[in-house]
Amino acid sequence: MTAIRERHPALRTTHLWIAHLLVAVTATNAVSAESQPVTQEKWIDRAHDFVYDRLWRSTMGLDHHFGSSAGESVYREVYGSIAPSILWDQFRGYQPNVRFQINAPLPGLNERVHAVFGQFNPDEFITERAQSSGSLRRQFGAVREDQTILGLVYRARRQESDGFGFGAGVLVRTPLDPYLKGDYTFTRGLPRKFLFTYKQTLFWQQSEHAGTTSRFDLDHFLSEKELLRLTVSGTLSQKSAGLRGFAAATLLRSLAPRRAITGNFSIDWESRAPVALNDFGAVVAYRQSISRDWLILEFRTSMNWPKEIPSASRNLSWGLGVGVEILIGTTQFQARPITF
Repeated sequence: MTAIRERHPALRTTHLWIAHLLVAVTATNAVSAESQPVTQEKWIDRAHDFVYDRLWRSTMGLDHHFGSSAGESVYREVYGSIAPSILWDQFRGYQPNVRFQINAPLPGLNERVHAVFGQFNPDEFITERAQSSGSLRRQFGAVREDQTILGLVYRARRQESDGFGFGAGVLVRTPLDPYLKGDYTFTRGLPRKFLFTYKQTLFWQQSEHAGTTSRFDLDHFLSEKELLRLTVSGTLSQKSAGLRGFAAATLLRSLAPRRAITGNFSIDWESRAPVALNDFGAVVAYRQSISRDWLILEFRTSMNWPKEIPSASRNLSWGLGVGVEILIGTTQFQARPITF
C-alpha cells in the first residue's frame, strides 16, 4: 500500500481525510450519552447518513447513465464499511491502517451483478489462497500489502448454497493489474448441526498468471451461541512455489446481543518456498457495538511463530491490536473479527 500512496497522491489524501474523520467520530462516541451535547450527537449521525446517501445516489446515477430505470429502493441496498486500526507485534512492529470496502448493486447490468471497490488483499479477494480478513487487513500469517481493487461480481447463488460465481476487475496501481475469476460452491449438511462446504476457484491475474484454489470448510454448531469451523485450503498457480495453503480452526462465541469473542489457530505454508512453514499461531479477538449499532470496537491479542529467512530462528511474537469498524448501509453485527 505504501507504493500505491507514493504513486497516487489523491489516494494518500483520501486516506488521510478518512483517518481524521474517523478519529473525530471515535473520540466523540467515547463521551457518555449523559454528557454528550445533542448538537454533537446529531452531527455524528448526519455525517454517517451523508456518506451512505452519497454512496447510493452515486451508484444510482452511474447505473441510470447506462440505461437502468430501477428505483431508489434498489440502490439503497449499497453497503460497506470504513475501518481504521492500529496493529502491533514483535515481529513486524506497528501497522496503522485504514481499509474501506463498498458493495453496490448494478441492476442496469443484471440484478445479480454488484460492483466492489475498496482496499483488499489480492491473496484473499482474487486467488483466495489466504484466510479472509474482513474489514481490517490480516496481521497474522503470510501478510501481503492491501491493494485498491475495482471490480464486478456476479452471484448465481445465494450465500452458502450450491452454484457458480464470477468476477472481473483491476488492481488500481501503476501499471494496472487486471484479473478474472470463477468459482463453484458445493454445500451439504444438517441445519444447526454440521455444514460441509467445498469451493473450487479458477483465476487469472496479470501479475500472478493462472491458478486454482481448493477450499474445504466444516462448520459444527456446538450450540445456538457457539460455532466451530475447520478449514483447509490449497492453491497452485504459475507464480507459487509448489502448493501454497493454510489450515485453520476457528471458534466463534456470542456473548450477548452485539458482543462476541473469537479464537483462531492457523498454519500457513508453501511447499517449495525457501521456508515451507511460513507462520503458525493463535489469535483471540473481542468485539462489540458501542454507542450506535453501526459502530463496532474490537480488541485482539495474538501469539505466533513467523519465519521468512531459512537461516533465521523461529521465535515467539506477541501481538496486540485495536480497530473500529464503521458500518455503512447495514447494521448487521458479525461475530467474525475484523482484525484477523
